[in-house]
Order: sequence, then C-alpha cells, then structure tokens
Amino acid sequence: MTTAPRHRATAPTPARVAVVLPSIGRPSLGVTLRSLAGQEVTSAAPAPEVVVVADDRRLDLDGDPATWPAPLDVASLVPGAPWPVVVVRTGGRGPAAARNAGWRAATAPWVAFVDDDVVLPAGWLQGLARDLAAAGPDVGAVQGRLEVPLPAHRRPTDWERSTRGLEDARWATADMAYRREALEAVHGFDERFPRAYREDADLALRVRGAGWRLERGDRVTTHPVRPADDAVSVRVQAGTADDALMRALHGPRWREIAETGRGRLPWHVATVGAAALAAGGGLLRRRSLAAAGATAWLALFAEFARVRLQPGPRPGEEGWSEEWRRMLLTSAQIPFAAVRHRVVGTLAHGGVLGRPATAPPWPLPVAAVLFDRDGTLVHDVPYNGDPDQVRVVDGAREVLDALRTRGVRVGVVTNQSGIARGIVTAEQVAAVNARIEAELGPFDTWQQCPHGPEDACACRKPGPVMVLRAAAELGLLPAQCAVVGDIGADMGAAASAGACAVLVPTPVTREAEVAEAPLVAAGLAEAVELLGLGAEGDVPRAGAPVEPGEVAA
Repeated sequence: MTTAPRHRATAPTPARVAVVLPSIGRPSLGVTLRSLAGQEVTSAAPAPEVVVVADDRRLDLDGDPATWPAPLDVASLVPGAPWPVVVVRTGGRGPAAARNAGWRAATAPWVAFVDDDVVLPAGWLQGLARDLAAAGPDVGAVQGRLEVPLPAHRRPTDWERSTRGLEDARWATADMAYRREALEAVHGFDERFPRAYREDADLALRVRGAGWRLERGDRVTTHPVRPADDAVSVRVQAGTADDALMRALHGPRWREIAETGRGRLPWHVATVGAAALAAGGGLLRRRSLAAAGATAWLALFAEFARVRLQPGPRPGEEGWSEEWRRMLLTSAQIPFAAVRHRVVGTLAHGGVLGRPATAPPWPLPVAAVLFDRDGTLVHDVPYNGDPDQVRVVDGAREVLDALRTRGVRVGVVTNQSGIARGIVTAEQVAAVNARIEAELGPFDTWQQCPHGPEDACACRKPGPVMVLRAAAELGLLPAQCAVVGDIGADMGAAASAGACAVLVPTPVTREAEVAEAPLVAAGLAEAVELLGLGAEGDVPRAGAPVEPGEVAA
C-alpha cells in the first residue's frame, strides 16, 4: 500500500518594502531611524529593501552654494544600519515633493511612508508585514494606527490636542504604506501642496478614484508631540490655502468625501466680518454700527477662546497661566490669519467673488524641456574648451525648433567640473556654450554647475538645484519640466527636482542606468515623442508611470 506524498503548506512570500522618510533635519530623525534599525528582522518580516531619506532642507537657489547645508549624514545617526540608505536632496519644496523623490528612488512594490518625528515601537516591522500580507490585490494603501502620548498629570494643551487629532486622521502619511502600482497610477503626491497638510488626503482621494481600496492596518506607531512656540496655532492657519486647493480640485463636498470634518472657517469669516463692521462704523462715525460690530466680534472671540480653553489645563494645573495667555492671544489672531490664507489660496487658483476656484488635475502638463549638453545636444568632447570642437548631434536643431514652435520652453542643464579641476576656464566654457547656441538657436535658460564631485554640492547632477533654478527662471513649477540626458545623473536630477525624465543612451551610458531610467529613447526626436511633444495631440504630464527601462518602439 502506498500513501500519497504529504505537501507542506508554503508560507506566503513577505512583501518587499522600501521606507521613505522626508526630513528637514530635525533631531527627531535620528530617533526615528534608530527605532527602525532596532526592529526585529525575521523571515516573515524582512528588513526594508532600502530606506530613502528625502533631505528637504531649503536651498537658497540664488545664494552661495558654500552656505548650503551639507547633505544629511544618516550614517552618523544610525551606525551599522541593517538596510541600505539612500539620501536624496529635494531643496525645500515640501513633504509632497520629498515623498515623490523618495518613492521614485526605490523599486520595491510597497512604499512605507513615515515621518521623521515618529517612533516605531517594537514589533512595528512585524505589524507592517502582517498588514501588507492581508492586503488584497485591490488594496492600494494600508494605514498604520497612530498613538499620541499625552501628559497624565494635567489636561492637554491646545497644541497637544491638535497633535492627538492624528489618532483619528484618515490616511495620514506619518505611517502609511502605499502600493507602488497605485502611486504610479496617480503620479504620486500633488506637489502643489507645499506643507504637511492635505497632501495626504488629496493622494488618498485620487488613489480611491483610480479604483483602489484604502484600509487601516493593525500596526501601531507612536507620534510624540513636537515642541512648539506660542505662535504655532497661528502659523498652521496657512493650511487654509491648501483647503482652497482641495476645493478647487475635488469640489465643494471635498471635506465629506475626504472625511476631514467641517472646520471653523465660517465662524472665522463671521469674526473678521464683525471686526470690519466695527472698524467701518468707527471710520464713518456711526457709533451704533461700530458698537454692533464690536459686540459681535467680542462674542465670537469669547466663544472661540472658550472652546479652546475648556478642554485644556485648569487653574492650578501645571502651565495653565501660560496656556490661557496663549489661547487668548491666538484666539484673536487666528480668524484673521485663516481668512487671509483662504483668500490667497482661492485667488491663486483663479477664484473670485461669485466664481469658485478651479485647478487642473495632477500631474501638470510639461511646459519646458531641459537638455543635458555633452552627449545629448552635442557629441561629448571631455572637458571641451574649444568652440571649434563643437559637433551638434544630428537632428538636434530640428527637435529644438519644433519645441519652440509649439511654445515649449527649452533649456540646458550641464555639469562642467572641468572648471573646478582647472582643466578649462569659465570663459572657455562660455565660448563653447555660445557656439552651441549659435548652431542650435536660443535657449530660454542655461544652468551650469562648475563644481567637482568632491565638492558635494546640490547643483551638480544628480542634485536638483539646476533643474529647480531653471524652473524658477522660467516661472514654472519643477513638475512642469522634463529633463533629457544620456546618463543616470540626469535622471537623478530630474527625480530629485520633481521633473519627468527621458534617457537617450550613448556608448558611455551604463546598462544599469538604462535599466533604471523611467523612459528610454533612441534619439532626441524619439525622446520628445515619448514626452508627447513631438506631434499634435495630448500634452504630456510629468511623472507618467512607465516600466523601468521601457524603450519606445
């Protein structure tokens, strides 16, 4: 008698994950990274494939690069990290842009976004693995559960209660794992959101609109309350400008579909209106009108202050007097700040009295193409300082003229380390540039980095600064630009700056660079076709998802 062989159940393969942390260099970054490095790694919960830190500290594009902060030294923050670390510099464009640069620098099917001020408790990595294993194929993202520790010996302050609101927030990217396929489908975060506010809600709405489900997982992340000064509650009113963008993108019911709650803007408008009535009555010397406005303002102010004070520290509790002073002062300021920012945001998107603002969907159409110089527009002559050695790539003039005819701006972004090495002078490089422009026609912007690799500057590709400078000079957002070049550094500069990119390989292009490029073309004309700019038709949008190494047919 024979028995059938017994088959052991095979455990599901754990999800491959990249972790992305946008950071402005806060000391808490080290705490977050060390809490991640301290996670137990098992076969069911392997270490992240890569941890990408998006260094989003501001770079003064018009200032001296010597004054720019050095890249974040992640190795010193978490020595001996059990995972590879990549640092990308994004120039201070906000968390939406930083997260985009981060996930595009990775290849894992899942991207776990965490903020640089959270603490990942023991078991977080195992919880993430379980959450992703339980996610069906139609799940585009799984949110972690945030816990905000508050003082046990007194009632929480207004700022502490505001931070605690993250516990109930929907789709907060303080801990949110997105499927890469879902990010590609909607082109990532909308980089028009400049603050850590509403960019996560907007992404969630677009991912759900693309047919994906979003779920809450079981993993837990600790989000401590950051230290803050007295004016923090006034500064955060800048987010009402982002509320205007949300309305412009998603319509008047955006709060309902984003599950964000109502907000107090109508009350703030009434408060500002009452103050205006009081001031107008005083100027017109109409005492009854001024008195009515002042009475209404005082009543609204008192109610707002009461709402903020009631759940906070009571007399006799630690810090109560400072909190009451802070609440009374800021309760008078917040309505004016909120209304001002909302008006600015509405006007920025074309809204006027009687006509709501509207905004084009993300991603934005490409309005400028920035070309690498050597190996892309002209044949590469190493450290060329002689204009007579300039040889234009076949067809380059025709491609550029076609773009100019369509109203697309054109520019050059070029590394010229020969200047730093003392091989050529700045004047010789300028003479070569002049010859190139004489043969290829005028460019709308020239951006050049004279530094060497050892200078570790942010303008040298793959740093983002030349692309950012070009966009600023052209009056465009970086996402409205595309970069065409022949090596991986060109692609990296585009990714860090938030531009789309096309690789046109030459014999010096490495195979790995071709495999990792978002788009690959056989020549300049084909590159422009891939951008949708070579013929009449749809205008391309930055960040269009493609398979790595895809080559146009």
